[in-house]
Amino acid sequence: MKTDKFNYNLPEYLIAQYPSSQRTDSKLLVAIDSIKHQVFRDIENYINKGDLLILNKTSVIPARLHGEKSTGGKIEILLERFLSNHQTLTQVRSSRSPKVGAELVFAFKGKKFLATVIGRQDNFFILDWSDDPKYLFEQYGQIPLPPYMNRAAEKLDEERYETIYADPDKKESVAAPTAGMHFDQELLNALMDKGVEFGYVNLHVGAGTFQPVQTDHIEDHVIHKELVEVDSELINQVKRIKASKGKIIAVGTTSVRAVETAFQGEPSAFKGETSLFIYPGYKFKVVDHMITNFHLPKSSLLMLVAAFIGYEEMMNIYKIAIEKEYRFLSYGDAMLLKYYEV
Repeated sequence: MKTDKFNYNLPEYLIAQYPSSQRTDSKLLVAIDSIKHQVFRDIENYINKGDLLILNKTSVIPARLHGEKSTGGKIEILLERFLSNHQTLTQVRSSRSPKVGAELVFAFKGKKFLATVIGRQDNFFILDWSDDPKYLFEQYGQIPLPPYMNRAAEKLDEERYETIYADPDKKESVAAPTAGMHFDQELLNALMDKGVEFGYVNLHVGAGTFQPVQTDHIEDHVIHKELVEVDSELINQVKRIKASKGKIIAVGTTSVRAVETAFQGEPSAFKGETSLFIYPGYKFKVVDHMITNFHLPKSSLLMLVAAFIGYEEMMNIYKIAIEKEYRFLSYGDAMLLKYYEV
């Protein structure tokens, strides 16, 4: 399938630069039997007792640091993941790419921290640090707002570029699982009181989520790998809810990828890397409803949505969303979609 089929004209003014005043104030496009235009808090009307809501509990690390090469020249780095106590996989932006052996210097509060480039992995650099890099990022890093937000991170982003159920012990994502950011505690409590079940996965979102598919045909694309944890408790929840005919509702494409990964063969707990690329033709094993934001043109996330509801329906929904001036991308509005096998 041609990648160009997943291109569309996204007006820049529809790219949300800031979140809505309240989390549940975002608009919600519901595409189940027909298309309805709602407010996100209305999603309670579509989730019932005995349904399972799957949430990604990862949290965002302040992943952006600014420094310089020891030979001079400013650099900006964006963490992809921690490889060990002293090594990271990292994007490095500079006027000239550093070579293996190059030393990078980061100065904060009168103290210098050093990182040495010891290798490459695809478009990433492997850095070896003189100090604990996790401490360094947590203390001095900046919230890694996506590149389409044309502004620096602000104080409000520390709270809003995160889900309210994020686990602080799982602080390894460089991008938020944004569909979950529409929930506030009041809405979660209302769903819980209604008898809705909650299940949790952990998928550490990597910077590759923002990269467009660059191959001419989507089948030739090699998707970025992300770390996933799905425990046996969720596996058992899914089996039980499916047996009782409840809905399996994944909050965000990250939750979809995580739980679908665990069900690729015999369903079992899974901990490791996933390279599952979901595009039209994929048959979903678990998820039958999905909550998601509006995604970038030519992105793997857009292809996942097309696999879920069909290409023509996906393009029609995006056309309507643009006409109705929905807000797009991380701080934008949401959709509730039902799976149709095509």
